[in-house]
Amino acid sequence: MQDITLQEAQNRVDEWIKTIGVRYFSELTNMAILTEEVGELARIMARTYGDQSFKNEEKTKQLPDEMADVLWVLICLANQTGVNLTEAFEKNMAKKTARDADRHKNNPKL
Repeated sequence: MQDITLQEAQNRVDEWIKTIGVRYFSELTNMAILTEEVGELARIMARTYGDQSFKNEEKTKQLPDEMADVLWVLICLANQTGVNLTEAFEKNMAKKTARDADRHKNNPKL
């Protein structure tokens, strides 16, 4: 397995949508699907790392697959709305670095 860039991921999802998926769902539908997928991820996290236990039918759910589902729909939304995730990520990292340069180091809770 080879690492891919965010841009390559955006391109691959777009190509898949155009050749196999027919078209993107609407942005609002994809936002609802993203919320649903995050909920499925949260369920696994709560049962794996929290206090809840799995139901028998839930034991086949895989954490990596659920994370990939979240990423897939997020990439769809980025493609639909013209967001370059590489640029957005770099800007977000710079913002967090400038804002939080000393914040976490000085947090007695950490």
